[in-house]
Amino acid sequence: MAQNLVNALSLGSLYALIALGIALLFSIMGLINFAHGELITVGGYALLAFHRLPFAVAAGLVVAVVVAAALLMERLAFRPVRGASGETMLMTSFALSLLIQGGVLLKEGADPQSVDVLGGLGASIDVGGLSVGRLDLAIVGVTAVLLAGLAWFLRATPLGVQMRAAAEDFTMARALGIRADRVVATAFGVSGAFAAVAAVFLVARTGTLTPSMGLSPVLVGFVAIVLGGLGRLWAAAIGAYVLAALSVMLQAYLPGGLAAYRDALVYLGIIVILLFRPHGIAGRPGGVRV
Repeated sequence: MAQNLVNALSLGSLYALIALGIALLFSIMGLINFAHGELITVGGYALLAFHRLPFAVAAGLVVAVVVAAALLMERLAFRPVRGASGETMLMTSFALSLLIQGGVLLKEGADPQSVDVLGGLGASIDVGGLSVGRLDLAIVGVTAVLLAGLAWFLRATPLGVQMRAAAEDFTMARALGIRADRVVATAFGVSGAFAAVAAVFLVARTGTLTPSMGLSPVLVGFVAIVLGGLGRLWAAAIGAYVLAALSVMLQAYLPGGLAAYRDALVYLGIIVILLFRPHGIAGRPGGVRV
């Protein structure tokens, strides 16, 4: 049981990185950015390019590349349609996702590529009789630091307070003099940083890259947001950990004949939760809070 809790905590931390990157943009712009998955893809292939460098250096360069890509995405694709309908922005995110996938496909080809970036992180350590991977510890530790850093940024810095105000009422925030371009660009930059870290850990876990590798994570992130509740940014993290716990526990305790139906049962469990909590586990009707 304890080993499963460790696994759920590690997987939930990875899910939380993905979900928060998506939820941050939704809280401010009302945008579910499906191109967020392609930021993860860009991060994965950037890690492939830098993987011969020391791990910390490679990870830092990946963050820089993906944040730059996120800022370009905001400036070139989303800023021109910011005043348009939600449907227009959603279609823009779909189109951008397909465009980036196509570009990666042309450059890297369709075949999966393997990369080993674990190094010392591939080993396990014994903690009270539990075998805990160093990579799992790194995922949990880095995620905790990033969550704490985001909480501090949103509550203790002028720009963070402006982002919270924009999340409450973007139109009113602009009327009060908050610089919308700066706030939205910062949100994209932070979202890109979370996507980059998620990409590093995702590639470290799987060791595999494909041009469509961002699709599954962005769907998981969206499910976590809905499960946690659209009313609060931090609900996305709660949803991520609950989703991971459901997945790990079912994987551990399902009889062998039902193991193939794990994902279906996970989503069945989510449906049951939403029947009793239609606004999500921690969501509230109306308004978006951070």
